[in-house]
Amino acid sequence: MSSDVRIERIKQLMNSMGLKQAAFAERIGVDASNFSKHLNGKLPLSDNLYNKIVVAVGASKEWLVNGEGDMWKNSHIVSQLPTVTIPAEVISQTVVDGAKVYDLDVTAGGMTRDRMFAEEQVIGTINMPAIHPDCCIVRVSGDSMSPVIGNGDLIAIREVRNPNLIFWGQIYVVLLDDYRMVKYVRRHPDASMVILRSENERYDDIEIPKSEIRDLFLVENIIRIDCRL
Repeated sequence: MSSDVRIERIKQLMNSMGLKQAAFAERIGVDASNFSKHLNGKLPLSDNLYNKIVVAVGASKEWLVNGEGDMWKNSHIVSQLPTVTIPAEVISQTVVDGAKVYDLDVTAGGMTRDRMFAEEQVIGTINMPAIHPDCCIVRVSGDSMSPVIGNGDLIAIREVRNPNLIFWGQIYVVLLDDYRMVKYVRRHPDASMVILRSENERYDDIEIPKSEIRDLFLVENIIRIDCRL
């Protein structure tokens, strides 16, 4: 199949996300200059590039490579969120710099954003290069996102200021009136709706109107505590 056709599909994907070339390159972790050469035909489209696109934005590799199926079909590539394993003592109660750790199970019950991230909920901080200091660190329970996120894992999250800018296929903490959930957010055929998808296949998809989302937080890191360290 002609590489020109595949290049056009990548451009179509960029347009569907409302991202310019440089912003898309940053999103998938590719040098902007090299990405431009890929789109201009000066560098070949590689399997590594396709995988970066699939993992970063949740597009279908089958669609990108062969034009088959839907642009946003499940890609069957496990999320490659950065995972950090730390000893428990890395959570400091004395160091003020770093990402705040909250005594909060982000998948249990309903709670407003202000109550979730109140100062009295802070139990410490984590200060390390892999975790952005502006993140909030919270706990996950349950196995709906297993094996990507396990029961008891911590996650570093950052608020999405523009709820209309969703990177389809990424993992988010979704706040509704009565529930908090950690899910993949997938594109719905109805533009006013979204699909919330679990990693664990035992859980069914949830379809909700975008208007029911009160707050949205992008999961940037998975943090596992190893007491043996």
